[in-house]
Amino acid sequence: MKILKSIAPRIYRILFRLGSLLPKKEKMIIFESFLGKQYSDNPKALYDYIKSNYPDYELYWSLNKEAIQLFRHENIKFIRRLSFKWIISMARARYWVTNTRLPLWLPKPKNTIYLQTWHGTPLKKLGVDIEAVRMPGTSTENYKRNFIADSKKWDYLISPNEYSTRIFKRAFQVQCQIIESGYPRNDVLINQKNKKKELLEKLKLPSDKKIILYAPTWRDNQYYTQGKYKFNLELDLDTLNKELGDNYIILIRAHYLIADQIDTDKYNGFVFDFSSYNEIGDLYLVSDMLITDYSSVFFDYANLRRPILFFVYDLQEYREEIRGFYFDLEKHAPGPLILTNEQLIKEINSINLEEFVPNDKYESFVNTFCSLEDGQAVERVAKVLFDC
Repeated sequence: MKILKSIAPRIYRILFRLGSLLPKKEKMIIFESFLGKQYSDNPKALYDYIKSNYPDYELYWSLNKEAIQLFRHENIKFIRRLSFKWIISMARARYWVTNTRLPLWLPKPKNTIYLQTWHGTPLKKLGVDIEAVRMPGTSTENYKRNFIADSKKWDYLISPNEYSTRIFKRAFQVQCQIIESGYPRNDVLINQKNKKKELLEKLKLPSDKKIILYAPTWRDNQYYTQGKYKFNLELDLDTLNKELGDNYIILIRAHYLIADQIDTDKYNGFVFDFSSYNEIGDLYLVSDMLITDYSSVFFDYANLRRPILFFVYDLQEYREEIRGFYFDLEKHAPGPLILTNEQLIKEINSINLEEFVPNDKYESFVNTFCSLEDGQAVERVAKVLFDC
């Protein structure tokens, strides 16, 4: 098995070179989201727009085996990631659109356009800015070298704001054109703000409860194997259910790298696990407040100007030992930083959702990080992509 695994990239490269000898498909685009695990995020926003406005383009999704089963009901064309067909198709496609890195062994043909959409505004350090990489299966030196090797292949990189552009240039050692456009995935937050009733029906959620979205990130130093991370749910769901269950429900949306299945059976009717749900934008729109930690979701959610609470029980460890931040979270966060479940419940009970108005600190945050989010980001990206 180890021998087969070691020679597979060589076989793939040979197949890729053979595929590159075939005529280019000038209007073929291959989309991928989170290593082929999802049909989502910025690539999906672009896919939907291109499908509606450029009907002569041939659009395919790169999906892994498990994702194919999840999204068979969607009206999409797909290719199984890392299959022979995928390799030949990647060699012939004019465009690649993804929000994470592609396999390092995959060369980019000269006439292929590689659009890297990325997947968040950075709070935690990225790329070469990470001082010590604690992820399994790599060293700090190898991680940084491999990251730069991939970024050299990019032709375009989407940035949500000027702050991110500055960081991306350094952390990714960017040599390509940066499209500072806002994130296409956030267009729905501007254009579909009034669809809560419709979404409640779609998600089969009660309409007589307030909705909390809990969306934490992963921890680099807590893992099973490479690419599969542990997650210890620190929310005290028993106490939360007892204290809030009459008025609230909780939607949990775990990071795509988290391998643990969160058991919500005990909390039927109070906790709903939407970690595998395709559209996080729907969860933003249907929720009344967000609880997160160091995930970039809070940059997106701030567009809605709804309450955001930061449940950061491991703040010192994460900031000083695990990853590190680009700015002082205590100083700039658009909501309170909370260390315990008791404090969290107290803070939730203190919020009057009907009368909530962002304070000056929150509005300053929105002005800094969300100023480009006007519902037209996808149009700006498509214009650059097809005018090249």
